[in-house]
Amino acid sequence: MIKTTIRQTAAFTARNIKLFFKDKGALIGALISPLILFMLYVLFLHGVLTDSFAMNLPEGFKLSDKLMDGYVAVYEVASIISVSCVTVAFVANMCMVSDRVTGARIDLTVAPVKPRVLMLGYYFATAIVTLTVCLTALTVGFVYIAVMGWSIPVADGFLIIFDVVLGVLFGTALSSIVCYFLKSNGAVSAVCTIVSAVYGFISGAYYPIAQFSSGMGNFVMCLPWTYCTGLLRTHFMCGYGSAFTEAGLPSETVDGMLKELDAKMFFFGGEVPVWAMYTIVICATVVLVGIFIALNALHGKRKNKAAKTPPAPVATAE
Repeated sequence: MIKTTIRQTAAFTARNIKLFFKDKGALIGALISPLILFMLYVLFLHGVLTDSFAMNLPEGFKLSDKLMDGYVAVYEVASIISVSCVTVAFVANMCMVSDRVTGARIDLTVAPVKPRVLMLGYYFATAIVTLTVCLTALTVGFVYIAVMGWSIPVADGFLIIFDVVLGVLFGTALSSIVCYFLKSNGAVSAVCTIVSAVYGFISGAYYPIAQFSSGMGNFVMCLPWTYCTGLLRTHFMCGYGSAFTEAGLPSETVDGMLKELDAKMFFFGGEVPVWAMYTIVICATVVLVGIFIALNALHGKRKNKAAKTPPAPVATAE
């Protein structure tokens, strides 16, 4: 029984992945979001951010251009990847909605396939597609950082990859719940647009939480996805803090620079440790996956109940 479930889940996952990559529009939609953000940062914001950071340095102190450009680059890449882990997942989940729209979902439920196979197949396919796109974007980001000025320790590099995997699992669970209630491709497109516009702000990716008002900052810190951004910022940027200290920058200034860009996060005045961020994101992911499982289980029970209910007798005229 378990082997059959695993084999069917793997086959259904592969089917969903093939359908996604055959849809050129969906593939372009998944890739275009990180690409647009990357181009905006590089072409329009890189110089502004560099000048802003340079103005915060102590009077008469100057960092090397390589170190400063690298610091700005990791901020840009961390922002892009943290947003992509969620926004790309919504685009990748379009297969689940398309099956509902075309009626393929009904055909699949008629076949001798367990509902959990369909649920796991949709989840794993969305996660694999999203991870593929995000790791591709991360590879491009690493190349960009290397060109601008690399100061990321090897250990932090592996932690960044782990953070991306964790962020993708979280984004997949969140998008799966939202897309479960959508019944048209137009609705998916509308939700993807809204998420792309709003998520970056309420997760601290587009604008550092340290720059928010205290009330708004504490509210955003109550949202679990904020810590996905926090983990990436921490592991992308803390290596540059050490490089700044080695270059002779006072520790107070380095600490302030890291706080200003959320490489160190605070909740009601207390610093949030990395282990707490991991705990929050992992627990939130487990809860969201549990909700997605419960929704599918309830749907299956309603269908079985409806199928077992005998049709009402037809009244005949005497």
